[in-house]
Amino acid sequence: MILPIVVYGNDVLKKKTQTVTPDYPDLQILVANMFETMYNAKGVGLAAPQVGLPINLFVVDTAEIEEKKSNVSPVKQVFINAEIIEYAGENCVYSEGCLSIPDIHEDVIRKSKITVHYWDEHLIEHTDTFEGAPARVIQHEYDHTLGKTFIEYLSPLKKTLLKGKLNDIFSGRKTTFYKTKSNR
Repeated sequence: MILPIVVYGNDVLKKKTQTVTPDYPDLQILVANMFETMYNAKGVGLAAPQVGLPINLFVVDTAEIEEKKSNVSPVKQVFINAEIIEYAGENCVYSEGCLSIPDIHEDVIRKSKITVHYWDEHLIEHTDTFEGAPARVIQHEYDHTLGKTFIEYLSPLKKTLLKGKLNDIFSGRKTTFYKTKSNR
């Protein structure tokens, strides 16, 4: 089932998420719905707060990102109760966008390599290292579990320049081809 994506300004996007417990109801259905929603919106990652749920869960599938300068394999993975335990590598700049902030793309600096401790959709524990595009997408989605969006990485001047577009998103005046839930 395709879920509506919560847009910029909604309080759920500003709050640190809660831990997912083993008895979380219909976890497998939620994961399937999140992947379906992400694919429908042509995204490469989606966090639970983006569908209105304040829980530490996100999904990624980086197969659509072309790694022309790298031999990094795409990652399709569920991350539950994720915690980035190490940031490493170079600072890399990339123009990021977000399904909750439609049609805005801005340069964000992130580390090129991370190590993440998490549970998968079967509640099996993992600690894995990711680099390149998968590391970037995971950092972006992980930020959602901390109540942050990529807008917070922008300079005050850049935020001021985007104020009108952000207000259009917040007020529901910005439309998208995918289903969203505005703040009104």
